[in-house]
Amino acid sequence: MERSTRINTKDLINIGIYLAIYFVIIFVVGMLNTIPILYPILFLIWPIVGGIPFMLFLTKAQKPGMVFIMAILIGLICFVFGYSWMAIAACSISGLLAEFFLKAGDYKKFKYIALSYSVFSFWIITFALPIWVIGDTYIAGIRQSVGDQYADGLLTYMPGWMAFAGLALLFVGGILGALLGSKMLKKHFIKAGIV
Repeated sequence: MERSTRINTKDLINIGIYLAIYFVIIFVVGMLNTIPILYPILFLIWPIVGGIPFMLFLTKAQKPGMVFIMAILIGLICFVFGYSWMAIAACSISGLLAEFFLKAGDYKKFKYIALSYSVFSFWIITFALPIWVIGDTYIAGIRQSVGDQYADGLLTYMPGWMAFAGLALLFVGGILGALLGSKMLKKHFIKAGIV
C-alpha cells in the first residue's frame, strides 16, 4: 500500500509541536549572542543543539512540504520579532533546499537527511544578516538601544567575511546535529525506516 503524500491535520500538529520545541531551544541558546565574542561560535552551536528535535521531527515528517512549512513559519516568527523580510527569504530558501535533499533521499536515507538538516540550518544566518546587509543603520540602532560597547563588539567579531564563515559553520553544525540527533533517537529512526 502506498503512503499518502498529502499533508493532513496530524502533520500540521506535528509541525507546530516540533517547531515550538526547536525554536525555543534555538532562542534560549541564542541568548549567548549578548556576548559579542560568542556570536560567531553560535553558528556552530545552534544547529548542533537543534539537531535533536529536528531529527525527531523528520521521523514524523516524511511527506513533501512539511519541512518547507516549518521553514516558512520560522521566517514569519522572525519577521514578527523584527528581522525584516530577509528572514522570510532566508527561511524559504533554506526550506526549499532541505526539501530537495529529503526528496533526493526519498525521506529515508540518512545521508540526505543530514544534508537536508544542514542546509535547513542556513536560515539561522537571518539573525546576523542585518549586520552585513544594512550595516550602518543597524549598528546605529544597536548603539542607541544597547550601547557602544556591544555595537563595537559586533563590528569586531562579525565582519563581512563572517557571513561566509557563518554558513560554513552552520553546515558543519548541521551535520554534527544530525549525527547527534540520530544517535540519541536511534529507535525512532529504525521505527521510521530511516537508514
